[in-house]
Amino acid sequence: MKPFSLGVDIEEVARFKKLEGNLRFMRRVFTPEEIRYCSAKKKSAQHFAVRFAAKEAVWKALSPEIRKSRAAVGHRDIGVKNDAAGKPAVVLPASLKRFRNRVTLSLSHTDAYAVAVALVAG
Repeated sequence: MKPFSLGVDIEEVARFKKLEGNLRFMRRVFTPEEIRYCSAKKKSAQHFAVRFAAKEAVWKALSPEIRKSRAAVGHRDIGVKNDAAGKPAVVLPASLKRFRNRVTLSLSHTDAYAVAVALVAG
């Protein structure tokens, strides 16, 4: 692996406002913990959008390693939670456990957009 790998994603919040009522989509993409967390927020679509952007950014940063390992990794397999200090952290499946402490996330959102950057140390 390279010294580091970077993934970035941006999402429109309006898309997630439309998708919030689609339980099939939500359950396919988000973990139960993520659904509870985002649904409890006043502007839940922003939180769903930024977590989706985080999943995409992490997948992009890890995609060479995912392809190399031939592991089937979907959106729901990449989780996003907040640590005790409120900082976003990545939850990875067993097939990617060697990267668990090597991924750093930065998330931001407005009323219109959500963006995430994932940095994976080599």
